[in-house]
Amino acid sequence: MERLQKVIAESGYTSRRKAEALIVEGKVKVNGKVITELGTKVSEKDIIEVENTVLTKEEKEYYLINKPRGVITTTDDDKNRKIVTELIPTNARIYPVGRLDYDTTGVLLLTNDGEFANILTQPKSKVDKVYLAKLEGIIKGDQINKLKAGVLLDHVKVVPSRVKLKKVNAEANTCYVEIIIHEGKNHQVKRMFESVGMKVEKLTRQRFGIFNAEGLKSGEYRKLTPKEVASVYSLKK
Repeated sequence: MERLQKVIAESGYTSRRKAEALIVEGKVKVNGKVITELGTKVSEKDIIEVENTVLTKEEKEYYLINKPRGVITTTDDDKNRKIVTELIPTNARIYPVGRLDYDTTGVLLLTNDGEFANILTQPKSKVDKVYLAKLEGIIKGDQINKLKAGVLLDHVKVVPSRVKLKKVNAEANTCYVEIIIHEGKNHQVKRMFESVGMKVEKLTRQRFGIFNAEGLKSGEYRKLTPKEVASVYSLKK
């Protein structure tokens, strides 16, 4: 017997967090009965429907893409913007692991393995997310120190594991700053810089855990190796 939200995630339909939301919203049935209680356990013999779709198991797929600007990290969009899943030709129901803003570029993982996604995004895994931010203006030492000490976002103190000035262009009045975070709050990096009076002009995620976009041009992707997938599962706590 397994928890219903785990079974949904492992089926490749969606992430565990989204599965929990769908259960609470009454969009999941087990053997024809609507289930709204989290933690409900099911067996292999049970027929599970999510949003009127009967779950079937599919082979797990794992991808890394160098996300370009102007692409949204979701599986659908009511504004008809280009979505990241359209860049990878597969019949599997893959979805992004976390998200990057519409105008943010860099490392993004996609999969239909809910457990894999959950390991990488849950806070206790403390997976490094390394960003390079191009800022308008030159950041000062006291602003960097404020970031290092932690800033409040949504009434929660967020402390980066690293903040380092990488490059200054005095003529253009811009600079590049590397920042490493573990959380995944909405627009987090941009909001962190805004909290100390700096505006992000460009943002790139250079690394997500062990993964980087080395060798991939903007919009290019590759499959993860079995060793890479296993390394993520080794983080499971």
